[in-house]
Amino acid sequence: MRKLINFLIYQTGWLVCVLGAARGWPWAGVVFVLLALAWHLRQAEDLRAELRLALIAGLVGALWDTALAATGLVRFTNGVLIDGTAAYWMVALWVLFGMTLNVSLAWLKEHLLGAAILGAVGGPLAYLAGAKLGALSLPDTNLALPLLALGWALITPLLCVIARRFDGFRAMTAKPLEPSHV
Repeated sequence: MRKLINFLIYQTGWLVCVLGAARGWPWAGVVFVLLALAWHLRQAEDLRAELRLALIAGLVGALWDTALAATGLVRFTNGVLIDGTAAYWMVALWVLFGMTLNVSLAWLKEHLLGAAILGAVGGPLAYLAGAKLGALSLPDTNLALPLLALGWALITPLLCVIARRFDGFRAMTAKPLEPSHV
């Protein structure tokens, strides 16, 4: 049940962030993510580990999306505090993504090739959907989509490896010990 709730929170948060930005309310997604993070940390056995992972995911995402914005590959409609940097609602989405890595996407931590493939496909599709909904634009999709695929193919497994180190749900998801035959 925890995995399903985590997945639904992520999907809802994605919509709130993207539609909020598209409609001129980029702060709405940030508020949702902060509430989701508070709930997520209450569920974790080790809230410090989960908080660190979420913040690292946010930092990685901020750097990635700032590089995309600075090069003009992505233009954010709302929520940019400094020209050429990532929108704050987008950084919140990365924090939200970090909250999935030890719960609904925990299986990816042991399947890094799968993480790379999922990232290479899902990342660009998410940006394309965000563009269709009006939260951002991709001025040159022929250049942006392959670069997004490459970036996400690298970032997703990287974050999965980091999630192994910062797993606040480890004890809750560990396999039971095999019975001893003494």
